[in-house]
Amino acid sequence: MIGAGGVATVAAFKIVKNIDIFGKLMIASRRKEKCDKLVDAIHAKGYNIDIKTAQVDADDIEQLKALFSDFKPHLVINLALPYQDLTIMEACLACKCNYLDTANYEPKDEAHFEYSWQWAYKDKFEKAGLTAILGCGFDPGVSQVFTAYAAKHYFDEIHYLDIVDCNAGNHHKAFATNFNPEINIREITQKGLYYENGKWIETAPLSIHQDITYPNIGPRDSYLMHHEELESLVKNFPSIKRARFWMTFGKQYLNYLDVIQNIGMSRIDEVVFEAPLADGTGKTERVKIVPLQFLKAVLPNPQDLGENYDGETSIGCRIRGVKNGKEQTYYIYNNCKHQDAYNETGMQGVSYTTGVPAMIGAMMFVKGIWSKPGVWNLEDFDPDPFMEQLNKQGLPWCEEFGKDLEV
Repeated sequence: MIGAGGVATVAAFKIVKNIDIFGKLMIASRRKEKCDKLVDAIHAKGYNIDIKTAQVDADDIEQLKALFSDFKPHLVINLALPYQDLTIMEACLACKCNYLDTANYEPKDEAHFEYSWQWAYKDKFEKAGLTAILGCGFDPGVSQVFTAYAAKHYFDEIHYLDIVDCNAGNHHKAFATNFNPEINIREITQKGLYYENGKWIETAPLSIHQDITYPNIGPRDSYLMHHEELESLVKNFPSIKRARFWMTFGKQYLNYLDVIQNIGMSRIDEVVFEAPLADGTGKTERVKIVPLQFLKAVLPNPQDLGENYDGETSIGCRIRGVKNGKEQTYYIYNNCKHQDAYNETGMQGVSYTTGVPAMIGAMMFVKGIWSKPGVWNLEDFDPDPFMEQLNKQGLPWCEEFGKDLEV
């Protein structure tokens, strides 16, 4: 497993709980001390399992190859940054390792993400006899499994799909992001995108919004955004006429985000800054910094939010289509309480809802259930065994039929 942040912490706890399936685990990250701290936390919970740790720069293919050649993993779980997807995939190909991640690739110098870069590896993985599983978090991830499950059991054709994501939790901070601030803010501030009648329609960032009612939460202002799973879902379910993704944001969060953009702190290009040296001499040196990366350094660490986080998340799919010639609606969702996630893993619910599916996807591969050469999204596999594990591993799902979908 590459990464030692909040999602990796959850995934590691869940792997250890199912270690009879996984066998051995190594955790590697740019900073080995983070890996060691994670192992200490696991041991403190009473899991006396030998977990190896290592330092690796996931931007460096040669370092990755050396690590993989030494440990010889059957599967590499990439829980690092999306910038590093391609270097890790290249190292997996070189060392004959299978691959799984939770978010698709995006270049560092452009706030843009799509699957084309990773889909381009399909033939290479197929020829090597290796499996690559893309986007195995909640959204992307479980949202695709939910859609595939609906298509398999309840619809002859899916016509309208709305993925709805609500975080109704409160971390009691003035402003904080629930996962890596740099990735989070890049995602939210880019243009919206949805699919309708065979075309992709672009919108101004967060310009389309409406109230959507979430189970056990109530109505929340929900904003249309671009999200990567729409790209694969409309390809794999060509009957879809419209597909959209909605996420909730509070007014205070959006006010802070607006200020961050207006004062230039969301910029991802380099600026030159004359910084005093840390040696106390009073001398200065001109350095290049990326404003968004500096902002990340001063914002609260998402890993530290869990202790005081209350409330819950609600993520699901609202689907309209036809079965036996009749139109029907279907809503499938999971609600996750932040404090339950923290009590189990020390992390908040957003990390939990991503880390648990990453472990389940890895389990599906290791057990040989989801294993075929090539590069795949989650809806390319049988959803049923994954759905069964969601109920067993802490993310139980609910379904409603004939409901007013509101969207």
